[in-house]
Amino acid sequence: MEKNFLKSNDFSRAELEEIIESALRFKNGEIPDKPLAGKSVGLVFFNPSLRTRASMQVGIYELGGNAVILEPGGTSWTLEHRDGVVMDGNKTEHLAEFVRVLERYVAAIGVRTFAHMENWEEDRTDPILAAFARYSTKPVINLESAMHHPCQSMADMMTIREKLGEKKKKVLLTWAWHPKPLPMAVPNSFALAAAQFGHDLRIAHPKGYGLDYKLLAEIKNQAEGNGGSLEIVNDVNEAFDEAEVVYAKSWGSKNFYGNAAGDIEFRTPLRNDWIVDEAKMQKSNNAIFMHCLPVRRNVIVTDGVIDSHRSVVIDEAENRLHVQKAIMTKLLR
Repeated sequence: MEKNFLKSNDFSRAELEEIIESALRFKNGEIPDKPLAGKSVGLVFFNPSLRTRASMQVGIYELGGNAVILEPGGTSWTLEHRDGVVMDGNKTEHLAEFVRVLERYVAAIGVRTFAHMENWEEDRTDPILAAFARYSTKPVINLESAMHHPCQSMADMMTIREKLGEKKKKVLLTWAWHPKPLPMAVPNSFALAAAQFGHDLRIAHPKGYGLDYKLLAEIKNQAEGNGGSLEIVNDVNEAFDEAEVVYAKSWGSKNFYGNAAGDIEFRTPLRNDWIVDEAKMQKSNNAIFMHCLPVRRNVIVTDGVIDSHRSVVIDEAENRLHVQKAIMTKLLR
């Protein structure tokens, strides 16, 4: 079994199914034991959080453990991750020491570190998360990195199963307008997990907003290998046809990576078309609406959609707790 939980395709579909089943049992109160009794888990937050921080902290407590929360540059020293650098700048401690000290205290380390949105070729290698995994002999859990957010995507897959059953669905991942370019971790992980679970996946985005080409190749292979399919469309008006799941998310363009002003100018004309509204949802097959949150209302999605009975965003957020308890139990039991 993989020591870490960094991205979903490090695991087989059978292992992911096992995590979902375990999460459902946790949600139903069927697993009363405390696999983390007497253990602590380090949670390192380079970036803000609501759902991830609260759900991990509560989950660790409910499993009998103790959460140790550290915020580099806030509640702990600023951290350098690059090898061979002369540390005469604003970074106080190297990850080589930070990780190896922290792991003497804890049973696992969760890390949240967003893309820097400056250099695509660097971000796509997940440099900070990779450094944690390299230095740690204890399990490392990805709580969102530059490229992936597997805890979110597993909660997403759990939610689809709860609401619509186990059979494959027609799933739409649609880009949405946002006033600034955002990282790609959530769409990357949702698309990858949907493919691994064998759904028929359609990704809709304006031209210029394609996901990483190597990741798309992996998504296509996973879809075909698990009985699903992958389709890319650039017309928002046909994207919703027959969809049973609509997952909205904005992300930045690789063409403007490190040039936020250029991306903002390029996306300005897309605002009115690329929003999930009632008219588009009516084209779907009575689809459920999903979003990882936080979401900008009447920018990404209208009030009418997110407040409708087909919106499952709150259940989706709750399921983070249960999925993460299942992941920690799998890694640490």
